[in-house]
Amino acid sequence: MIYPIKNNDPALSENAIRLLQSRYLRKGVDGLSLETPDDMFRRVAKAVAQAELSWGGLQEVKQWEDAFYTTMRHLFFLPNSPTLMNAGTTANQLSACFVLPIQDSLENIFDMLKWTALIQQSGGGTGFNFSNLRPKDAYLNKTSGTASGPLSFIKIFDAATEYIKQGGKRRGANMGILSITHPDIEVFITSKQSNGVLRNFNLSVDITDDFMKAVENDLSWQLVHPMSQQGERKIAARTLWDLIAQCTWASGDPGLLFLDTINKYNPTPSIGLIDSTNPCGEVPLLPYESCTLGSLNLPKFILNTKSSREFNWNLLTETIKTAIRFLDDCVEINNYPMPEIKKMAYANRKIGLGVMGWADALGMLSIPYDSEEAVKLAERLMKFIQEQSHETSRHLADQRGAFNNWKDSIYAPDYPIRNATCTSIAPTGSISIIANTSASIEPWFGLAYQRKHVLNDETLPEINSVLKEHFQTYYPESHAILEEILLSGSLKNLALPTETRRLFKTSLEIAPIWHIRHQAAFQHFTDNAVSKTINIPESSSVADIKELYWTAWKMQLKGVTIFRDKCKPSPISQGLSAHAEVCSMCTR
Repeated sequence: MIYPIKNNDPALSENAIRLLQSRYLRKGVDGLSLETPDDMFRRVAKAVAQAELSWGGLQEVKQWEDAFYTTMRHLFFLPNSPTLMNAGTTANQLSACFVLPIQDSLENIFDMLKWTALIQQSGGGTGFNFSNLRPKDAYLNKTSGTASGPLSFIKIFDAATEYIKQGGKRRGANMGILSITHPDIEVFITSKQSNGVLRNFNLSVDITDDFMKAVENDLSWQLVHPMSQQGERKIAARTLWDLIAQCTWASGDPGLLFLDTINKYNPTPSIGLIDSTNPCGEVPLLPYESCTLGSLNLPKFILNTKSSREFNWNLLTETIKTAIRFLDDCVEINNYPMPEIKKMAYANRKIGLGVMGWADALGMLSIPYDSEEAVKLAERLMKFIQEQSHETSRHLADQRGAFNNWKDSIYAPDYPIRNATCTSIAPTGSISIIANTSASIEPWFGLAYQRKHVLNDETLPEINSVLKEHFQTYYPESHAILEEILLSGSLKNLALPTETRRLFKTSLEIAPIWHIRHQAAFQHFTDNAVSKTINIPESSSVADIKELYWTAWKMQLKGVTIFRDKCKPSPISQGLSAHAEVCSMCTR
């Protein structure tokens, strides 16, 4: 592969270097780094390329090591954090996403707690559906006592996670799910209404199509004992619907998970139904499944011509081919934390290639986020990524064989493919900092902002590089205006042309429906799911949230998360507080 690279040693941003030194670079017993960022990329490339020995020789290993290294070092593509941290080390655990089954058995629950601890210690996040657990105060035949209910065990998993850092470097993350039919659903819905409660869990309600129809028709809703399958009690569907929206309005939790929609697109339905996802919802997984993710850095593929800017589709194609091969190689050489997970990984070989820097790319193309042009480009882009990913996976199937469960999948008998899933849109929180680009498919949170809790108590100041370039090109003498933007993080109240103010709208200035439409556009061409936060203004009502949830279901999203501004403390705050800091950022 040949990349059009002029600079053999592209500069990493100051924040990227700080983050890499803190979390990713190997350290000695004295805490000092044993490698540079360049060494890290070479370590990862060399380790992952060893998979090529299964189908080729040393020449192929070296060829793909160099390709993987070039792709990462120049920030065209980055894999998920566990791969960057662990590849080529004694841990060598490369997956970010896991789902573990929770059964109504004390032995199973605490077995899963042990495996959760080990998975999170290796850098992975875990998802669980607690709907199989009997409700609080249900009778226990074995002890003649009463059950403590799903929430009590969620709290145990949360407490364990509190003291286990992922890879020893960051707090672990979990997804907790409960069915809308579970008798304890009201307690679950309201469980995160106080700050600091279950802070290591994202909570989502498993919402069925039947429930949505019951809400629509104002019907009663049957709550069912998960063991006996007998009806426990009835409640008005709209009462539950109102409670979900009220709690989301107050705290941002719970989100919704549409498992009927997820299973409509389940690639291996005969193997089992999907009932859970990873912590951020972008990877629906069967019990014991894992997934390794990676993201394309979209601004790197913007081609400058004399008359315009556009995507470099040829470069994007080559990078997709390399990225899919890289992720499939990760499946091959991964050190799986338990035998059941390894078995499922080889059975389905799920991977997820996504994107980051979507807002930056739109800005570079002078396309406002809240525009039909942006949504249409999102569909075109993700359709292209999906097609190229599948084509590469099919080519790998010709060389290496299809995934083990292929004959029992939706692809059989005429579509041999290496991976049951190829694409997924992850939040890219950390790797977008390394790539110095905007996160995932999110709009800009602020044109300048401060990011907290990434490096313990340190704060990372960020400035929008697209904004800086725009001002250097169109307003080279407007230092005072730029300084004001950096202090506030927005330019909505400034005397600037309408097209400039529209192009640089931030998340809360964009109508929520555009958030939903972008998520739907990417979801339409994504095998797995899309992690996306629908940011809404503080002034939004409970009715607004219900409308957005309803729209998300109608548009066939697989899940949805809504966050009302200031409903709880945020790790990101708009604007840079210190004047000296602003001035220094202006001159970088």
